[in-house]
Amino acid sequence: MLIRHRVYLISAGLVAVLVAIGATAPNRFRDVAEATLNTLGHYFGWFYLISTFVFVIFLLALAMSRYGKIRLGPQDCKPDYGVFSWLSMLLSAGFGVGLVFYGMAEPIQHLMEPPHGQAEPGSTAAASLAMQYSFFHWGVSQWAAFSLVGLIIAFFQFRKDRPGLVSTMVEPVTKNLPKRQLISDSLDVLAVLATVMGVATSLGLGVLQMNGGLETVFGWPDNLWSKVAILGAMFLCYMASSYSGLDKGIRLLSNLNMGLCLGFMGYMLFTGPTVLILDNFVNGLGSYLGNFINMALNIPPFEKSDWMNRFTLFYWAWVIAWSPFVGTFVARISRGRTITEYVLGVLLVPPLLACAWIAVFGTTALDLQLNGGVDLAGAVSDNVANGLFMMYEVLPHSTFLSAITMVILFVLLVTSADSASYIVSQMTDHGSLNPPLYKRLTWGVLISAICITLIVASGLRGLQSASLVAALPFAVVLFLMMGVLMWELRADRRAMLIELFHRNDDTPVGADLFEADDFSDLTTEQRIRRRMPIQRRR
Repeated sequence: MLIRHRVYLISAGLVAVLVAIGATAPNRFRDVAEATLNTLGHYFGWFYLISTFVFVIFLLALAMSRYGKIRLGPQDCKPDYGVFSWLSMLLSAGFGVGLVFYGMAEPIQHLMEPPHGQAEPGSTAAASLAMQYSFFHWGVSQWAAFSLVGLIIAFFQFRKDRPGLVSTMVEPVTKNLPKRQLISDSLDVLAVLATVMGVATSLGLGVLQMNGGLETVFGWPDNLWSKVAILGAMFLCYMASSYSGLDKGIRLLSNLNMGLCLGFMGYMLFTGPTVLILDNFVNGLGSYLGNFINMALNIPPFEKSDWMNRFTLFYWAWVIAWSPFVGTFVARISRGRTITEYVLGVLLVPPLLACAWIAVFGTTALDLQLNGGVDLAGAVSDNVANGLFMMYEVLPHSTFLSAITMVILFVLLVTSADSASYIVSQMTDHGSLNPPLYKRLTWGVLISAICITLIVASGLRGLQSASLVAALPFAVVLFLMMGVLMWELRADRRAMLIELFHRNDDTPVGADLFEADDFSDLTTEQRIRRRMPIQRRR
C-alpha cells in the first residue's frame, strides 16, 4: 500500500518539512532564501534566459514543420471543443493572479528603474521602455514553457495513451538505466515540488495584494492573521468547489473569472485615457516584436543592479515551475488539435490578452504618474501590493473598483488552488484522471501552508527564491522531454507514411525523397540517382 503511494508520501513529506523549517526558524529561512536568489541569479541567469528562448524557437519551428499536421490524439479524431470554446478557455487560463498583481505595478517600476539603465528614470523614453519590457515579460516567452509542457502531456496522454507523468514522458531514455524506478519516482517528485512552489508563488502574490487592498480601502491590518484569514476563506471555498466535482466547480469559477476580468478591463479602457491606451498598446507591441531577440538574450555581465533577478529571471523561473500545472490544464482542453493549431493558439492568444491588460492598467498608471501629478511610484516602492489600490483612490468610483479587483483576486485564488490541488493529486496518483478527494484536500492544505510560510518568513523575496530553486532542475528535465518528443514524433510520422505506402500500392504518398527512401527497397545507388535533379540525369 505504502509503495503504491510513494511519490505522494515523499513529496508531501518534503513540503511538510519545508513548512516546519520556515515556521520554526523564519529568520534563517529568510537568509537562505535571499542568498539563494542572488546565487542562482548570478550563476544560472544565462541558463534561464537561453532555456526560455530555445522553448519559443522550438515551438514555432515545430508548428511550421512537417510534424505540424499530427494531431494530439488519434489522427482521425476531432477536437473536443470548438474553436471559440477552446480559445475562451485559453483566455481564462491566461488570466492569473500574477497579471493582476503586476499589470499596473510593473510599468511603474520600470519607469522609475529602467531595464539595464537604458533610459533616464521618470522620462517618456523610460515609459515606452516600461511597456516594451512589460509586454516581453508577459508575452510569448512566458507562455512558451506552458505550451511546451502542455504539448508533451497532450501528445503522450491522448496519442500514446500513457499517463501524464514526467517519468512516463522520459521513459524511452530511462527504461534501460539501472534503478529505473528510483529515477522515475525522483522525476515525478521533482515535478510535484516545482508545481507546488510555482502555485505557492502565485497564491502568495494574490494574498499579498488582497491584504494590501483590504488595508487601503477598509483599514485592515497588514499582518500574519489577515493573510491567514484570506487563505482560510480561500480554502473553504476551494473545498466547496472540490466537493461539487472538478468539471462543475472549476468550470463555473473559470467562467465567472473570465466574465469579471473582461468586463472590468473594458470598463477601465473606456473610462480611462482610451486613445492613449490604444496608442501604447500598438507602440508597445511594435517595440516588443522589434527588440525581441535582444531582450530575450540580454544579460549584461558587468551590471551591478539586481534588476534581472527581480524581474526577467524571476518570471522565467516562475513559469517553468508553474508549467506542469498550466500545461496539464491546456493539454486537457486541446485533445484533437493539430500541433500547428495548438502552438499558434496557445502561444499567441493568451499573451495578446495579457498585453491588452497591461496596456489598459499600465498606461492609466503611467499617465497619472507623468501627467496627473500622482505619486504612484512612491506607493509601489513602499508596497507593490498596494499600488493598484492607491491608483484607484484618484479615479472615480474608487471603492467600486477596489471591490471588483478583490473579488477577481479571490476568485483567481480559489480557482488556482482548486485546479492546482487536482493537478498535483493527479501527479501523485499515477496520473489518474480522478484522484481521491483526500489527496486533493491534503495538497490544498500543504500548498496553503507553504504559501503562508514563504510570505511570513521572507515575503516577496521568498516567493521569488522558491520559484528559482524549483525551476532549475525542472528546466533540465524539459530539455530531456523535448528530445523524447522529437524522437516519438519522427517515429509516429514514419509509421503513418509506411501505412500510406502500403495502402497505395507501394507509392510513397506524402513523403519527401529522404523519407520515401527510408522504407523503400531501392539500392543505395538507386536512391542517389533518384535524388539527382532531372536535368543532371539527362
